[in-house]
Amino acid sequence: MHLSLVTRTVTAICLALLVITPTLAVSTKADVIEDITATQLENLVEESDYVAVYWYKRSCKDCDKVLAELENIDDDTDRFGVQFVKVVDKKLAKSYGIKTFPALSFFRNKEPIHYEGDLMDEGGVLEFLTSLEAMELPDQIEDVNAKILDKIVEEQEFVAVLFCYDGNECEREEHKTECRKCMKALQELENVDDDADQLGIAFVKINDPDLADEYSLGSLPALVYYRRRIPVVYDGDLMNEDKVLEWLVENKNTGDDDDVIDDVTLGLLNSLIDSLDHLAVIFYDRDETDDTLILTELENIDDDLDSQGIHIVKIADDVAAREYGIEDTPCLVYFEKEIPSLYDGNLHNEEEVLAWLVEQLHSDEIEDITDEMLDKLIKESHHLAVLFYDEDEQESQHVVAELENIDDECDNKGVAFVKIDNDDEAKEYGIDHRPTLVYFEKGTPYVYSGNLLAEDEVLDWLVHQVEEDEIEDVTDEMLDRLIDRTEHLAVLFYDKDSRRSRKVLSELENIDDECDGRGIFFVKIDNYEEAKEYGIDNIPTLVYFESEIPYIFEGDLMKEEEVLSWLFHHVDHEEIADVTDEMLDKLIANEPHLAVLFYDKKDEEDHEVLSELENIDDDCEQAGVPFVKIYDAAEAKEYGIDELPTLVYFENRIPSLYEGDLSNEQEVLAWLLQQKTSDTIEEVNDEILDDLIANFEYVVVYFSGSCEEGQKCDKILDELENIDDDTDDHGMHFVTTEETGLAHEHGIKSFPTLALFRNGEPVIYKGDIGNEDAVLKWLTSDETLQIPNQIEEVNQRMLERILNTSANVAVFFYEEEDVKSRAILTELEHIDDDCDDIGIDFVKISDEGIAQEYDIVSLPALVYFRSKFPQIYEGDLKDEEALLEWLIDNKDVGPASIIEEVDGKMLQNLVDTFEYLVVYFYDDNCPSCETILAELETIDDETDEVGIQFVKTNDVDVAEDLGISHLPALVYFEGGVPSIYDGT
Repeated sequence: MHLSLVTRTVTAICLALLVITPTLAVSTKADVIEDITATQLENLVEESDYVAVYWYKRSCKDCDKVLAELENIDDDTDRFGVQFVKVVDKKLAKSYGIKTFPALSFFRNKEPIHYEGDLMDEGGVLEFLTSLEAMELPDQIEDVNAKILDKIVEEQEFVAVLFCYDGNECEREEHKTECRKCMKALQELENVDDDADQLGIAFVKINDPDLADEYSLGSLPALVYYRRRIPVVYDGDLMNEDKVLEWLVENKNTGDDDDVIDDVTLGLLNSLIDSLDHLAVIFYDRDETDDTLILTELENIDDDLDSQGIHIVKIADDVAAREYGIEDTPCLVYFEKEIPSLYDGNLHNEEEVLAWLVEQLHSDEIEDITDEMLDKLIKESHHLAVLFYDEDEQESQHVVAELENIDDECDNKGVAFVKIDNDDEAKEYGIDHRPTLVYFEKGTPYVYSGNLLAEDEVLDWLVHQVEEDEIEDVTDEMLDRLIDRTEHLAVLFYDKDSRRSRKVLSELENIDDECDGRGIFFVKIDNYEEAKEYGIDNIPTLVYFESEIPYIFEGDLMKEEEVLSWLFHHVDHEEIADVTDEMLDKLIANEPHLAVLFYDKKDEEDHEVLSELENIDDDCEQAGVPFVKIYDAAEAKEYGIDELPTLVYFENRIPSLYEGDLSNEQEVLAWLLQQKTSDTIEEVNDEILDDLIANFEYVVVYFSGSCEEGQKCDKILDELENIDDDTDDHGMHFVTTEETGLAHEHGIKSFPTLALFRNGEPVIYKGDIGNEDAVLKWLTSDETLQIPNQIEEVNQRMLERILNTSANVAVFFYEEEDVKSRAILTELEHIDDDCDDIGIDFVKISDEGIAQEYDIVSLPALVYFRSKFPQIYEGDLKDEEALLEWLIDNKDVGPASIIEEVDGKMLQNLVDTFEYLVVYFYDDNCPSCETILAELETIDDETDEVGIQFVKTNDVDVAEDLGISHLPALVYFEGGVPSIYDGT
C-alpha cells in the first residue's frame, strides 16, 4: 500500500479522535481502548465510518480478561480505520439490544452488527472487524476505506470497486455534477451486487478522491475490477447494469483462463510496482498494428508467467513511457521489487520473452536502467547502489561480472543494485571514469573509491553504508545537486592529506547520527577549488546550507557538541546568514529574489539594525525572499554603497536599494514584499547601472535627474511603470536613476531622458517620454534594436520574440570566451548589412544553455530560421561569401505555400515547439511522393492560417521510429502526441 494511503488513514483517525473530546484525543498509552460516554459514542458513530464498541460492566472479572485480550488488537484496528472504544452504560447497551456482558458491537455507517464469536479470540475479533463479511448489508454495496480495500484485494480473487463521492464531498461545488452521477450509478449497480456476490465477485464502494487520482481514474464515478490483484478499469456506461454485470462475468472468466493481458493506467501501474514483487509491463501504442500483433503473441505466455508468479500488464500512455525513459514502443520492462529491467530482444518471439522473464526471476543480475528510471529510483529508494559503466569497455564487463555475485546479498540487506550505461548521466555526478560505483542513501550520493573487482570489499562497504553512519565524500557536481535539492545540508570542506582535517573529521563523525536524526544530511568534500567558489580560504571549514542559503561555522570544529548545537540552532531558528562575496555572487545568480544587508560587523548600531531585521527573516523566507548579510566593504563599493548598513533587493540579478529607515522592520518587510509582488522600475546608482550595462544586452534607463515626489519627472516614472512588464517580456531590463555622473559620460546633459543601452551602446529616445505606448513601440521596434554594421547580441527572450515576429532570421550561436567564435564573428560582421538589405535579421547569442535549448550539438553554429523552421549551416563559417549565398538560397527557396524541408534532428525540436504540427514523410526514390507533395502544397497556406505548421522530411529513420513502414505517410502531432493519417 502506498505510504500516502497510510498517512491519510492515520490522519483521518487522529482527526476523528480529536473532535470527540479532550479525554478521547489524549492517550498516555497507544494500545489502550478508550472509555467514552453515551454522548461521545453518539458523536463518534455520527462522524466515523467504522466504530467497534466493547460493552462491559464494573466489577466483572470476565470483562477485565476480555479487555486485556482486545487491547492487543487496538493498534491493528486503528490501522484499518476502525475506532475502538469501550462503554460502561447498561441503559445505553440495552437500547442496542445488549443484555449480557461483556459484548462487542461493530458500527458500520451508523448500523450496529453484534459479534457472536469468542471474545477471547483476538484474531477472530480482528477478522470480524476488518473482513468484508462483517460489512455486508443486504442489497447494498459495502463502503470501505483504503486500508480495508487493500486487505480485501489481498484476500479475495475477484473484487469490483466503485470509486464515488459521498455526501460530504457532494457539498463541494466542484463535485456537484459528479455527485449526481455517482448517486445514479450507485442506484443502478446496487441491482447487480447480489449477482456479483453469487458469482464470487466482492462488490464494494469507496470515497477516496486522492486514491482515485493516484490511479488516474479521471472524473468519478469509476469502476475498477481487481482480478487476482491486477486492476482493470471499466470504460463503458455505468448506468447500464446489465452491461456492467456482463463485463464483470467476462473478466472473471477471462481471469479463470488467464489469457488476456490487462490494460492499466499510470496510477494503477505505480500501485502495482509498489505492491508486487514480480511484474512485467508492456508499454505499447494501441494505434500501432505491430504493437497489437505483439500483444496477441504475448498473451500465449500469460498462463506460464502466472504459474511462475509473474504478473503481466500492458499500458498505452506516453506520459508513463516518458517517466521510465521509454522512447520506442512496444517495450517490455520487468520490475522485481520495484527495480526495472528492460528487455532488448525480439518481442515477436514469445518463447524467447518467456525464457528471459523466467531468467530474470531466478538469476542474480544487476539490472540495466534508463536515466529517467535512475532519477525515479534515487528519489524513492532509501538504499540504492548504482554502477555507472560502459558496456563496450572490457574493464566494465569484468566489474559487472564480479558484482553480479553480490546482488543477492545486497538485496537481503535492503540495498537495490542497478547499473546504467550513460556517460552524460555519469558526468552530472562528476564521474569522469567508468566503471564507478555510487551508493545513494535517501537521495544522497557516496562514491566508492576502492577496488571494484574485489566483490567482498564492495559488499562490506555497501553494508557498512547501510549499518553505519559516517560523513561521506561527494564530488563538486554532487554537492551542487545536494545544495539544490536538500533543505538541511552540512558540508565539511576538508583536505584528506591534512592532519588537522583528519582530526576534525574524526570528531564530527561522532555527531553524524544525531544530524541524520534531525534531518540534516552531512557530507564532506576534498576539493579546494570548490571551496574557493564559496570564498573559503581556510580548510577545514563547515558550511550549513538551508534551502540553498549558506551559513559558515566560525567556532572550534574540534568541539563536536558545540558544532551539533550550532547546527540544531539553525534547523530550529531562522537567522540572516553571513555570506562571503563569492557566496553572494552565487546566490544573486541562482535566486530570483534575494535581500542582502551590507553592514559593518564592528559597528554596534549596525548590530542593532540587524537585531531588528532578524524579526522579519521568517516572513521573508515564507514569502520566497531569502535574506543574507555581508560585511565586505569592497563588495559594497562595487554597488556604489558608501554608507553602512544598506539593504539591497535583487530580482533576477537586478539590484534595488532601500532608502527608508532600516530600524523599522515592518516598513522594510512591506517594501521587500512590494518589490516581489509588484512590477516596479528599480532605482539604481551609477555603480550598479554601470555593472548592468556591462552585463546585459538590453538595458532601458530613465535618467530622471534630481526628482521629488509629485514633480513632473515623478509622474513620468509612474507612466513608465505601466510598460515595465512588457519590456521584461522582451528581454529588456528597465531601471531608473537620479544620479547624473554616468549620464554625463554618455553625453546626456538634460533631464529627464530615456535611453536604451544595446550591448553597452546608448540610443536616446527623442519623443514624448510621458507617452508610455509610444515609448514601448520605440523600444521594441527593429530600427531601435538594430546596431548599424554590427550583429546584435540578444538574450533568449529577445531571440524568441524575433523568431515570433520575423520570417527570416540568421542566428549565430557561440560561447563568449571562445577565441574561434570571435574570429568567425569578425568575418560575419561583413555580411550583416547585406543580410539586412535582403530582409534577413542577423543576431548572435551566447546565453548559457542556449545550444541545448535549440538542440545544437556543438558550438559555434549558424542556424537560419525560416518561419521558425531551423536549418543548420554545414559549411565553413569563416567563408562569408559562401554563407551569404546559402542564406539567400534558403530565403528564396519559394513562396510561403511551399512545405518546409527539415531533417530528423530538427523535427524533434519542432514537435516540442509547436502545439500543432503536420509532417509529410517521403522517400526520394518514391515515384508517387512528388505527386502527392504537389497536392499537399495547395493546402499549406490553409493549415498555416489555422495555426498548424506543415513540414516534410525524407528521414527514413525517424519514420521507422514512429512505426511507419510504408512511405509516403502523413503524421499529425498535437502537444507532441503523434497520429498517423490512414486515408488516401
